[in-house]
Amino acid sequence: MSAGVLFARSTVREKVRSEEEIAPEAGGWNPEDFAREQIRGLVRQVFFSNVERPVRQVVFSAMDPETDVKSICRQVGEALALETAGSVALVGEHPQVLRDPDPRQLKNSDGSGSLREAATRLRGNLWLVPVAEKGGERGTTAWLHSHLGAVRREFEYSILAAPPAGESNEAASMAQFVDGIILVLSARRTRRVVARKIKEVLEATQARVLGTVLTDRVFPIPERIYRRL
Repeated sequence: MSAGVLFARSTVREKVRSEEEIAPEAGGWNPEDFAREQIRGLVRQVFFSNVERPVRQVVFSAMDPETDVKSICRQVGEALALETAGSVALVGEHPQVLRDPDPRQLKNSDGSGSLREAATRLRGNLWLVPVAEKGGERGTTAWLHSHLGAVRREFEYSILAAPPAGESNEAASMAQFVDGIILVLSARRTRRVVARKIKEVLEATQARVLGTVLTDRVFPIPERIYRRL
């Protein structure tokens, strides 16, 4: 068995196809390739399918605290960097940061200093940007607006990992200043009623819910393949 990722727009049907409909014929099924293709489809739908209302800055937030939203952000950032020549920023305390940032460089919440100087360049156009600190103001509405604006000015695209939407108001606050939010659900842990309530709360704050990502989904080996093992 293997875990997979599925993306769905918030405006389309919520039910996804069954495993039997998704699983290709024997010999062609590769769960890692399937997950990569889903991430690529997410990137193309979110960032490149709406020319009238372009998306450049997106927040990802999990429904449950145990769900690893940062790994989803990392995969999306890597896929997006391959689809565009523009600069892509992954914002947050990502464990993949290769060096500790110089605190003197994290000043761009008020327009001074350079976030790119404090960032870690992973490859050509992909950067890891640490979260700037500014005294006790971090997380306030004014701080979020200023910091997200600074990120937008320095990078053409930015992907932000927010705290779980069910535990913190920060995700909703961030969603008001970006181009949209994508909710990450766990097939093992997320309850449908909780997910629906959080989505309604976000929409009530005028947040633009771009869609949902279903992770921790297990695809069983089809019986026709199992018989050949």
